[in-house]
Amino acid sequence: MLFLNTNSLRNKIYTLLIFIPLLLISDQLQAKETKLLILGDSLSAAYGLKQEQGWVSLLQDAWQDQEINIVNAAISGETTDGALARLPRLLEQHQPTHIYVELGGNDGLQGHPVNKMRDNLQKIIQLSQTSEVKVILQQMQIPTNYGKRYTQMFSNTYVDLATKHDLVLLPFFLENIALDKNLMQRDGIHPTAEAQIVIAKEMQKALREIILP
Repeated sequence: MLFLNTNSLRNKIYTLLIFIPLLLISDQLQAKETKLLILGDSLSAAYGLKQEQGWVSLLQDAWQDQEINIVNAAISGETTDGALARLPRLLEQHQPTHIYVELGGNDGLQGHPVNKMRDNLQKIIQLSQTSEVKVILQQMQIPTNYGKRYTQMFSNTYVDLATKHDLVLLPFFLENIALDKNLMQRDGIHPTAEAQIVIAKEMQKALREIILP
């Protein structure tokens, strides 16, 4: 004859009733976590400044009370070639929910073929989307002394990719700042600490509308 310990069985049922809701709550909390990966160059890497003065760090400070974590993977001098090579490991390591792609400036300044740059950006987009990461693309600009045809092809690349892959395309964040010499470092390429504050405020508004609609 089989005897059941009713007290033991009852305790196990109670344990399951308590444990299962806790697991569901834990999964919900993890699902709410938003992580933004910044894949960029010196414009996002606080070139010439302390890291805490850069717009990415300022943005993270502004979002301390939000459920948004930022991973700044921007590197000064980065090209689309380098970023594409680093991306698989970054996605695996950080598992972001969103990626902000601010790349191509160095490709343009170094005179790299626009088609090659476009191919790299497209692979970055596709690799991110395959990992179910929402892509935010930054429009980039280069000086007009590279010739009208090259600069036009360069600029059109971002519009074409955003249209093709149904991405949010953000305006170049230095478009107005670059016209003010007081907001640019001596090289005329990188923004000052004061400009970083302006960029951070603009990006806070723009990115928040995308990440937390």
